[in-house]
Amino acid sequence: MKNTTRNRGFIFKQYDEPFQTPFDKLFDIFKELITHTSGDFDEAIDWLRQLDKEFKLTTPEYTIDDFIADLKNKGYIREKLEQGGGGGVDITSKLEKALRQHALDQIFGKMRKGKSGNHKTNHQGRSDENMGDFRSYQYGDSLEKIALTESLKNAQINHGIGEFALSENDLVVEDTQFKSQMSTVLMIDISHSMILYGEDRITPAKKVAMALSELILTRYPKDSLDIIVFGNDAWPIAIKDLPYLQVGPFHTNTVAGLKLAMEILRRKRHANKQIFMITDGKPSCLNMPDGSYYKNPMGLDPFITSKCYSMAAQARKLGIPITTFMITSDPYLQQFVDEFTASNQGKAYYTGLGDLGEMIFEDYEENRRKRIR
Repeated sequence: MKNTTRNRGFIFKQYDEPFQTPFDKLFDIFKELITHTSGDFDEAIDWLRQLDKEFKLTTPEYTIDDFIADLKNKGYIREKLEQGGGGGVDITSKLEKALRQHALDQIFGKMRKGKSGNHKTNHQGRSDENMGDFRSYQYGDSLEKIALTESLKNAQINHGIGEFALSENDLVVEDTQFKSQMSTVLMIDISHSMILYGEDRITPAKKVAMALSELILTRYPKDSLDIIVFGNDAWPIAIKDLPYLQVGPFHTNTVAGLKLAMEILRRKRHANKQIFMITDGKPSCLNMPDGSYYKNPMGLDPFITSKCYSMAAQARKLGIPITTFMITSDPYLQQFVDEFTASNQGKAYYTGLGDLGEMIFEDYEENRRKRIR
């Protein structure tokens, strides 16, 4: 009698929310708020109290004051003393790391599953990253890499099973790929337009920077990531300072940002180098030789854009691709970005804020697979 298998179809049941302690529930919300307030603890707590009034986040047994006490006891915040006898609250390095991890979890939670392991190049050779394919043994291959089962199978096929013999021609090794190392500079536009028109564009950019830095620190420690911000000028910022990043009353000096990025990458020894640039506006500012600024916020100024194209071409000669993430969709800006990208032979993405993190991470993964020249 044949066994038959019945198709059971889908089974639906009520969703059971994973257990979280009262602290964990509030901590998830707090991490989001402290990122939006650029590290302003008092403002974040004020927002949390307002949300509590509206959505009943706490109970008489666990209040906002209890949550603040736990933050202090767990080492996420510390009291600070100010001149004049005043005081306040600072966030600690432990919370800064938790914010980077939170941003990383958010972005990777949106990405497709199954992308496991470190990134690879297309260059095959002797390394420690197995591909699952086999090739003939070559002089210099490590004996540990010899695939014994496949080699013995070759010996039986080549010499028969009557009298066992194993020759060098029977040996195969599991093929490998080199793990590439990447030097990346992430440029973030902090001009005033990043918070204009009722849209907060700086917080998603800041989250991407925190997540990318945490990814590299934990998964690709041999890679390097430098973060620079650009407004009227450009300057580097430390990873630990990312939660406090704010926009200013600045124009957009793209050329200054590119110059600094290339200066940083010239000092790196990694074979693969790249620049990621997150911006929402046109270049509108230049540094002049006499130390003054040339500014023109009206339209695309050919004097400014020509300098941008020259910098893009210079980066191409140095073998540094630039990937631009334009988080607006103005048609006249697209023309500038297209020409800028053509000058560098890089890439450009016109993306909404919700997709920014996913696109940058996927591009980072892809670029690390490029062949080492």
